[in-house]
Amino acid sequence: MTIIEEPEPNPTADHILDWLEDSVSFLPSFLDDPYNANGIDDYQWWNQGQDMAPEQLIGNTGASSAAATVNNTEATANVSTISVRPTDSVVPGPPAPADSSKKRRNTDDPPTRSSQSHHQRKNQGRRISETEEGNEEGAIVKRSVGNKKNTNKPTGNNGNNGKSKEGRWAEQLLNPCAAAITAGNLTRVQHLLYVLHELASPTGDANHRLAAHGLRALTHHLSSLSSSSTTTTSTGPLTFSSTEPRFFQKSLLNFYDKSPWFAFPNNIANSSILQILAQDRHNQVQNLHILDIGVSHGVQWPTLLEALTRRSGGPPPLVRLTIIAPTAENDQNAETPFSVGPPGDNYSLQLLGFANSMNINLQINRLESHPLQDLSAQMVSTSPEETLIVCTQFRLHHLNHSTPDERTEFLRVLRRLEPKGVILSENNMDCSCGNCGDFATGFARRVEYLWRFLDSTSAAFKGRESEERRVMEGEAAKALTNRAEMNEGKDKWCDRMRGVGFVGEVFGEDAIDGGRALLRKYDNSWETRVDERDGCIELWWKGQPVSFCSLWKLDVKVEDS
Repeated sequence: MTIIEEPEPNPTADHILDWLEDSVSFLPSFLDDPYNANGIDDYQWWNQGQDMAPEQLIGNTGASSAAATVNNTEATANVSTISVRPTDSVVPGPPAPADSSKKRRNTDDPPTRSSQSHHQRKNQGRRISETEEGNEEGAIVKRSVGNKKNTNKPTGNNGNNGKSKEGRWAEQLLNPCAAAITAGNLTRVQHLLYVLHELASPTGDANHRLAAHGLRALTHHLSSLSSSSTTTTSTGPLTFSSTEPRFFQKSLLNFYDKSPWFAFPNNIANSSILQILAQDRHNQVQNLHILDIGVSHGVQWPTLLEALTRRSGGPPPLVRLTIIAPTAENDQNAETPFSVGPPGDNYSLQLLGFANSMNINLQINRLESHPLQDLSAQMVSTSPEETLIVCTQFRLHHLNHSTPDERTEFLRVLRRLEPKGVILSENNMDCSCGNCGDFATGFARRVEYLWRFLDSTSAAFKGRESEERRVMEGEAAKALTNRAEMNEGKDKWCDRMRGVGFVGEVFGEDAIDGGRALLRKYDNSWETRVDERDGCIELWWKGQPVSFCSLWKLDVKVEDS
């Protein structure tokens, strides 16, 4: 039985929510109408695993094979019912979304009813109240219309470099709205929410999409603060858990092919594993044991398995892969973005089939229902006859870093395992938790994270619409509502690793050169930088940091406490 505590009354949030409920037709249809996921074709992924015997899987809990379905509901919004004083001033919106262009439209993706109704709504009711608080926002939108700079770089619909906020009008509406919510300024909140509704679109460029996801997050926050709110039945955007396994796998492969967001860290991690094995003179006769705490959902490992076959001595006698599966939450807003796959997804069979085709003896042990906070060294079965390497990617920032300090304690657990190496990849951004700032501060940092993802994804897909793009963007948008999205900058992560008894290891030339070679296949707004001080390899988008990869070994001078 789940016990739900009644929240404390919040007069400001209650008043705002009352206004939202009274103007229910104001809420955009995408709050009730998720992205249409119809027309998914059949396809195959690593078919070798279909006939695998289950004895190679250890401790793997069978997931339901029933595919998750996406419930689509049609909702019609009538903006004329909004109680906003009309004026003669008209705030022009930014350019029309990219999918309105026939040249941009993917012929394989017919227009959805929700996007058509949305554009019909946007052609109505362009007149909004221009209060004292609202004049600034009107000027912001006008400036974005006048910005007609173009670039020769294939960066989708957003050619501005990341160092400047020029042209990023969605942030200039979302962040002041979050600040107004924090200050309890009801009039300003109402105005900004209205403007956001007029401009938001789940199928436009990065600004339109950010406005859509941000608007949903703000209304979700207001609902969670209200003591009188009831559980909403509206569905959110398409995410991993709301898709079926085959489409989920196809979306991942497609995204890895178009964007280095995860492909680059995975490439560096695989090269680091080979580097550690090459440095261990006994590895030719030792087994390899990888502790996987990541979000790759198996996509990372075929490349490594293939590389192991090309070693001079061949692959290790046994390759063990221990997967610390993420804990699925009842509330998606509590899940780490990109971590939880759909029900029925079991990539272990595909991996085993691929390994058999490469003549590699692979054993997979999947640890289910083990939150990272409760993980202990005893849960991970290790042996002196194996080389243990820990690969943790984009999961540890979900751990608390204040009181209690779950991150430091978890790193201590890793050290007790005495691995030959630890590969740590994380978001290279400031923390957005409540201990590091108020709601407005944290929300602005989450918006910045999502902007870089949406902007880079727009470039990756060249502005074209697809269901694969929507599911990746919907998953990333969890960062706006996730209460446990607590990023930390690279320097703080490095300090934590040193503090528990690890020492930084320099990446080899093969890892660095391989990463740069991989990056050349993507949009040229991506770049990689090597920090000379700590040896970390960083991934940047348009001059702004996105993530970092670091390699660590045990500090023999530090005894485990």
